[in-house]
Amino acid sequence: MAKKSSKLQWLITSLREDMNWWVIEVSENIPWDLDSLGIIDPKQWSFLVDLLDPLREYGLDVDIVEEAFIPYAIDKDLGDQKIRLVKSSDSVLESEEIQFILPDAMDDDETGPFADFLDHITTLRVKLLNDLIDFEKKVSISEIEEDLRDELSNQFFEGKNLHYFTEITSILDYTPAGYSLDDDDDDDGDDKSDDEEKEIVEDIPDLDVPDEVIPEDDTMKWDEEDEEDEEDLEEVSGPPDLPDEEEGEKESK
Repeated sequence: MAKKSSKLQWLITSLREDMNWWVIEVSENIPWDLDSLGIIDPKQWSFLVDLLDPLREYGLDVDIVEEAFIPYAIDKDLGDQKIRLVKSSDSVLESEEIQFILPDAMDDDETGPFADFLDHITTLRVKLLNDLIDFEKKVSISEIEEDLRDELSNQFFEGKNLHYFTEITSILDYTPAGYSLDDDDDDDGDDKSDDEEKEIVEDIPDLDVPDEVIPEDDTMKWDEEDEEDEEDLEEVSGPPDLPDEEEGEKESK
């Protein structure tokens, strides 16, 4: 059965002050508050894929990942930090195209494909932590969910809209207080990620505000006059040459 959210053939997204992209207009009516509908940008998605990679060893189901997200390609830059996106049929994991990724959570954020994905990666994160860290007592799924619920609730009470990127990374980066994972083995991967990030940034429309050009006026002529005065001083090499002693004696006679 086709996903209800798949009828969103195009989206318009806007970059806000928090440097996250948010959906502000869609092709169809949906029962969703667009003020809180975030979308994952290409740079963020590349980062998430890197975080998902270690979970493959613990049983990551790529079908669950593919079902949980809808890819969108860049159609055109609308200006004013807005981009129009069109639905893509590419894989979210295997595509080499630059894509924005929308979690499939608009119809039911508690039992839909995205909710299944969150449950899946939470379970795998628990397996990874218990495998790599020697806990006195093994970490449980309920512990992670309670810690994350408190963390995300704090953001909500601070008046911040919870972006999907934050929600996912909070799980994939989770480590109990007082413990840490050794990241020394990830040094080689960092160089590769930096190269991929540069390619992604180059393909996203440049939304930076151009530098303001200040028109010239009479006050700027002071700089030019100062430069001319300095050049005149440099041309004066020292006191005038004095006559030789012999020439001075002849003249005196």
